[in-house]
Amino acid sequence: MTVAMTGLTSAEAARRLHDDGANTLPKTKGRHPLLLLLEQLIHFFALMLWAATALAYIAGMPVLSVAIAIVVVLNGVFAFAQEYRADRAAQRLRDLMPARATVRRDGAPQVVDASELVVGDELLLEAGDRVCADGEVLTAAGFAVDESMLTGESVPVHPVAGELVHAGTHVAEGEAAVLVNATGPHTKLAGIAALTQEAKPPPSPLALQLHKVVMVVALTALAVGVLFFGVALLLGLPATQGFLFAVGVTVALVPEGLLPTVTLSLARAAQNMASQHALVRRLDAVETLGATTFICTDKTGTLTRNEMSVVKVWTPAGEVAVHGDGYDPVGTVDGPPAAVDQVRALAVSAKLCSPKAHVRRSEDRWQPVGDPMEVALHVLAARLDVDGPSADSIRYPFDPRRRRSSVVDADGVHVTGAPDSILPLCAARSGAAEAIAALAKDGLRVLAVARRPARAGDESGWQHAERDLELLGLVGLHDPPRHDVAGAIASCRTAGIKLAMITGDHPVTARAIAEQVGLLGPDQLVLQGDQLPADRDELGRLLDHDGVVIARVTPEDKLRIAVALQHRGHVVAMTGDGVNDGPALRAADIGIAMGASGTDVAREAADLVLLDDHFGTIVAAIELGRATFANIRRFLTYHLTDNVAELTPFVIWALSGGSIPLAISVLQVLALDIGTDLLPALALGAERPNEHTMRGKLRTGSLIDKTVVRRAFGVLGPAEAVMSMAAFLIVLHLGGWRFGQTPDTALLAVASGTAFTAIVLGQLANAYACRSVSRPVTKTGVRGNRLLGYAVAFELAVLGIFLFLPPLPDLLGGHAPSPLGWLLALAAIPAVLLADAASKAVGRRLIGR
Repeated sequence: MTVAMTGLTSAEAARRLHDDGANTLPKTKGRHPLLLLLEQLIHFFALMLWAATALAYIAGMPVLSVAIAIVVVLNGVFAFAQEYRADRAAQRLRDLMPARATVRRDGAPQVVDASELVVGDELLLEAGDRVCADGEVLTAAGFAVDESMLTGESVPVHPVAGELVHAGTHVAEGEAAVLVNATGPHTKLAGIAALTQEAKPPPSPLALQLHKVVMVVALTALAVGVLFFGVALLLGLPATQGFLFAVGVTVALVPEGLLPTVTLSLARAAQNMASQHALVRRLDAVETLGATTFICTDKTGTLTRNEMSVVKVWTPAGEVAVHGDGYDPVGTVDGPPAAVDQVRALAVSAKLCSPKAHVRRSEDRWQPVGDPMEVALHVLAARLDVDGPSADSIRYPFDPRRRRSSVVDADGVHVTGAPDSILPLCAARSGAAEAIAALAKDGLRVLAVARRPARAGDESGWQHAERDLELLGLVGLHDPPRHDVAGAIASCRTAGIKLAMITGDHPVTARAIAEQVGLLGPDQLVLQGDQLPADRDELGRLLDHDGVVIARVTPEDKLRIAVALQHRGHVVAMTGDGVNDGPALRAADIGIAMGASGTDVAREAADLVLLDDHFGTIVAAIELGRATFANIRRFLTYHLTDNVAELTPFVIWALSGGSIPLAISVLQVLALDIGTDLLPALALGAERPNEHTMRGKLRTGSLIDKTVVRRAFGVLGPAEAVMSMAAFLIVLHLGGWRFGQTPDTALLAVASGTAFTAIVLGQLANAYACRSVSRPVTKTGVRGNRLLGYAVAFELAVLGIFLFLPPLPDLLGGHAPSPLGWLLALAAIPAVLLADAASKAVGRRLIGR
């Protein structure tokens, strides 16, 4: 105890600092930024586009080559920026260590740099300090510590001599002397930092799906290129010319516009989410939200308002209800007059025992100052307009062993605390036990308030003052649920999303809140962290139910829960706001942090930050995520339909052995992909959610499912291909061309321009057809997506440029159609719309059966 009484000497502290190192969190060994950037430039999709860049250059298309390279670099830099920022999550933990600390050295208090703390130092703490090392409490006076960022427990703890405090927590009230027993990398905070760094976010469902799409398209493009190279050789073309032709076809089939289309679609969805108070930190998290199948939500501050409030007071004269909004001092008390009078007396005593607690107005809300429960008692007194504490009083602070606090003034002794610590000191307590049980069943925290007249000896210690008391009543407090939570939970269930509450709070409190908001499932499953099985598969089976409540969890528990549910096939969204939530937030498929009340660590580890902390915002974000997935399918259908029409002329040319000329050139294919199709595809990515987005079974399967394949390759694509080839052949035939002949150059240019125009106009109709997979354009109309109207207008303008602005017609190989050609090309619009309507009508009949 010599060290604890006098502290270390400066010389000994310097020696230990040299031997043990500074009291700082270890620097995480993250990947070098250049390696992170390189990873974004050499993944499979990027490699395929780099190959397309090289092939385009070889084929004599340098402009296209440069354009593709720019797309790859810009997307790589953007993805690098997102991942680099996420990798800094563990580093932000270092900011939780205070810069200065007060210690006792050489027998006297000294202020030193927090990094100079060593094991054996006597750390002196008081209200408002942040604890900067782990240690054992030596002495404490009214000492309370807010550990919510480490444990998730919403109520401050009261460590006594012999108990531990941890770095990163806050001193809520009182003072204490603490013997430091762990610094820097050996603290509990450092352990959480290591967990956060080790937790690796899984690849998003969108990334996996896009990888599959790109693999299929790339292999198809290569196969088609090889095929056409062989056909070109069979037709007698020189090997060099045949190779360049095959390269051009291969590059044309590479989806250069897919990556920017997806990226910009996700960016627009992210912008829409931001307008609804949800900030996306990783773009692919937009779609991951839509794929969510299981939400693991915190309780305090997420489902609840994180505001302690008195809602019921039991007195011997009856029970009263207290009404008010959070910490707002304005409110009402309803109950029998005699009971209200007793509550008024109770409020006086309660406020006297909470002299430091109060509220202050900050912007548009009332903010608590002090212990949340004491602030709630202060607000109760304010709503009853009772007097403040006496200037001349003696206070015996809260002691965890006594579990109560008291104040002695001229009017007598006033005591508040846990009911089981106060009731034995009261002579009359009839009905109190039943009242405690009723309040606890409602999930309320219960405090007892008692008093008696002053008498000699009260000022000599709490042992004399806290006895022979009169019970004034029992106070029921709770942290009220947010107003929109119940509706949001119901929406999740309608959407087929399972929910679990994960909290550091007491199981009784957690269960009560879960019942109030409608989260508790039919199995009524309420578990504690120490009851969770160690085996991952067993844990997954236990928790894979809707409405599970898990209380008293540790950071390791949350991480294990996320991983176990992922191995059950779930896409897991995990919410959190504290340092303890960092590892789980990063490991989950979608980490959701609280922006208003959360820590920097939670926000840095998360993929989505709720700026208003409302659980309902999660549901709105999920709806946008689902809509984004549907939109990606829309513009994939749009792109694939175009590819069918683009590839058909080459297939017919090959099958005819060159007897039928190529209807469109490779450069016309590229003009379609980059010049006319890009903006309508982006506009389809801006379709808003509809009434079916959050209704029914979760959408599953790949991006290119049987519906996309049927519509693109079985309905819309063939309709476009037939109309464009028909227009091409009719113009050739009317111009005098016959099968097997080589057409006149001018005639071929006009016919090719007609086919090109037919595809563009067919895509115009296709854009509106892709807005819905079940309703024809006559039902969806041409309004409702203003961006699509602008995109179609732009598409027509670009078509005019390609057909009429020299030297583009000669460069592309397609001139403006003749009057008859225009009629034939325009016929593609009703043909595509009729094919779409017929297909959807057949689909509705089959579903009806």
